[in-house]
Amino acid sequence: MSATYRAALRASLLYLLVSIAWLQLSAHLLSSFFDSSEALQRWQLINGYAWVVFSAGLIFLARARLFRSVGIGARLRERSEDRQRLRQAAAVFDCTREGVLVTDSNGLIVHVNRAFMEITGYPCEEVLGQRPNMFKSGHHPPDFYQAMFATLNSVGEWSGEIWNRRKCGEIFPQWQTIRIIHDDQGRLSQYVAVFSDISAIKNSEHELKHLAHHDPLTDLPNRLLFTDRTEQALASAQIHKRGCALLLIDLDHFKMINDSLGHTIGDQLLKAVAERLQALFGQEITLARLGGDEFAVLAENCPQLMQAAALAQRIIDDFRQPFLIDGHQLFINTSIGISLFPGDALSAEQLLRNADSALFKAKGAGRDGYALYTEELTAHAQQRVATAVELRRALEQQELRVYYQPVHDLRTRRLVGVEALVRWEHPQRGLVPPAEFIPIAERTGLIAQIDAWVMQQACQQMCQWLQAGVALSFVAVNVSSRLFARRELFQQVAKILHETGLDPACLELEVTESAVMEDPEVALEQMHRMRELGVRLAIDDFGTGYSSLLRLKRLPVQKLKIDQGFVAGLPWDEDDAAIVRVIIALAQSMGMQVHAEGIEQVEQAGFLLEHGCDLGQGYWFGRPVPAGQLDWMRMPEIR
Repeated sequence: MSATYRAALRASLLYLLVSIAWLQLSAHLLSSFFDSSEALQRWQLINGYAWVVFSAGLIFLARARLFRSVGIGARLRERSEDRQRLRQAAAVFDCTREGVLVTDSNGLIVHVNRAFMEITGYPCEEVLGQRPNMFKSGHHPPDFYQAMFATLNSVGEWSGEIWNRRKCGEIFPQWQTIRIIHDDQGRLSQYVAVFSDISAIKNSEHELKHLAHHDPLTDLPNRLLFTDRTEQALASAQIHKRGCALLLIDLDHFKMINDSLGHTIGDQLLKAVAERLQALFGQEITLARLGGDEFAVLAENCPQLMQAAALAQRIIDDFRQPFLIDGHQLFINTSIGISLFPGDALSAEQLLRNADSALFKAKGAGRDGYALYTEELTAHAQQRVATAVELRRALEQQELRVYYQPVHDLRTRRLVGVEALVRWEHPQRGLVPPAEFIPIAERTGLIAQIDAWVMQQACQQMCQWLQAGVALSFVAVNVSSRLFARRELFQQVAKILHETGLDPACLELEVTESAVMEDPEVALEQMHRMRELGVRLAIDDFGTGYSSLLRLKRLPVQKLKIDQGFVAGLPWDEDDAAIVRVIIALAQSMGMQVHAEGIEQVEQAGFLLEHGCDLGQGYWFGRPVPAGQLDWMRMPEIR
């Protein structure tokens, strides 16, 4: 039972005892004073009324005292709660990171918090009694403040960005909210302004804007900003009747530096290249990094072709000087494509596109040089695009075909294997040579899809031959660097073998030497997984890349294929003969088969047989033909 209920019970019991005592005592006294029963009853009635009046008086006094006590407590509690709320408000006011300024109805500052003083640099005593216009920066026109007070008077609140001045004179941006406070009568009592310093946000916005238009590594303009500046430069050149030149610069074999020395050295080299280009031209040109190892130079006053060519040659000559990067002396060559305004193009997009075509020509011509744009390049570029579109359609319409070139054992002269080669049977152009569409397939990324399709078809055909009793040891399929670099190659090969039911030992995957050396660690992993699957592996075009014998001995390959470029000069070219002998000896010492391709003469076959080459293929043995046209009985005599 609570204390309140216990107190009420005690009061009730006390009242009961007093009432009993009163009635008993009054009855005893009245009976002793009056003998008449009529008089006694009358005085007993009077006594009852008197007790009722007395009880009512007691109850009145008790209730009045109770309510007085309750009211005082409530007021005390209310005052205590008010004081607590005031303390909380004061703590929030003083501890908040937003600056707070309070003025009276006349606009005079009456209170500021600690954050206000930290943000503005003004101490409290210097601003009390002053007007807020002492912080005006002059950044805003009078109309700004008129609109602000108009909104404040009509709505009672204003929020927005405003620039004010600190005590040190620095102008800074702040986000501010001003609110009008009214008293109980609805009259304007105070203005309260709450603001936060948004300088950091503004700086971040500026940095983000800078990053959106500049390369983060070299701090040069990126493609977006360069295109915009080029458009502006062309518009100005058109007005002032002057010419411009755009030079597209690509670093030759930059990937080799990344692969051999790491991306950190590669990034430092790119920064050094940017610095050298800036030092070479200063402010007279617009320089940009378009991405990767590709830079662009815009010369705004370069009307003559020879001027642009001299500019390109100047870059090429300067880059022949070594770069000193982290203790490494690096040599890097450049290929440059040149396009002129207005002779070659009338827009920035077209100028860049034409310069890219010229750059492609410079790379094809052997790199470390420059090429000028011609209309023929555009025609070739358009042809490449059209071919890429048609090639995609060819995959969908099943226009590709698989041809097979026989591989013979040089000792027995017997046909022991075939190499699967893709051909394109165009509905209008007929049989398209591989040299026309394979490079385009590699540039567009379609080569991986083509390789996978060829592998599927070759495995199915090999199964049909084996079921028919044809004595073939293997079918060889070329794997492009794009497909070889994919981690899912293992799953793809395993899936094809499972679907076709071909023995993995009957499938030979040919990987070019350059593809293996692009990323030796990935290549090693891929090859080991293929070997676990049971697939044969061969290094194609051996001798044309940058082989490392240390890496070569780690590769789980069974065959080296001698590139036809070395076979072509046999047996009369002494250099070719020496190289072929070395490759054969190297393969034999490492327990590998040797396979020569591009054999077109009996003398070549005889030389290879004499020096221990195992397998051979080429036009002398047979051209690539459809599966049904292979001559299984051909065994040419090797003298």
